[in-house]
Amino acid sequence: MSRRAEHVKYYALTILLPLLLMGGVTYGVGELILAWPTGEAGVSRALAADRTPLWNTLTDFGSSLSDTPYIVALTAIAAIAFRLAYRRWRESVFLVVAVWSQSLVFLAVTEVVGRHRPPVEHLDPAPPTSSFPSGHVSAAVAFYCGLALVLTTHLRNRALQVVVWTLGIAAPLSVAFSRLYRGMHFLTDITWGLLLGVVCVVVAARAILYRREGRAVARESRPRIRPGAQSSMTP
Repeated sequence: MSRRAEHVKYYALTILLPLLLMGGVTYGVGELILAWPTGEAGVSRALAADRTPLWNTLTDFGSSLSDTPYIVALTAIAAIAFRLAYRRWRESVFLVVAVWSQSLVFLAVTEVVGRHRPPVEHLDPAPPTSSFPSGHVSAAVAFYCGLALVLTTHLRNRALQVVVWTLGIAAPLSVAFSRLYRGMHFLTDITWGLLLGVVCVVVAARAILYRREGRAVARESRPRIRPGAQSSMTP
């Protein structure tokens, strides 16, 4: 098998196949949610009834952390910065794949499922996509947690690693609560958005970010035989 064919097979098995499976599972879950009433509208109505000007402002900022133009721009900036800082493409490609893979799964499923948004006042303009799953949330996980993973891989200070991961996790959680509070998604929409983002980060990390390291470890774990050692051990 040629080297190019090996690369195609590798990425088909480690990226394409898991994403296809995730897309199928996401579609199935969406159909189950539509078939079985979940009672989530009550959560949305309770949050809408307790809205305040302060929280309206805070969640407006929280929701904007994952607006599509911002995520696209920030991903491009981070990819360029990684290339310049680490002098290789691995970290940049990982982040782009993590962000865009969740987007592809989201776009492939959301229109087919076609879930209506919560029956409350929407504080944000409703995009043309449906409510399930939350693309804002999955994009936030893919970008902010992907960014945290790359940075902490190159940091040796434990305190800095904790700070980076705290911010990387806090950002998507803020987006998730903001989207729920602002009436743009049901609880299951943001929950599945979180899961979708995590899966895409894990898939991209295993296929790209840690691929060479895994091979290096495997080579180092092989027993080393000095020249002539085998012949000297032979009776």
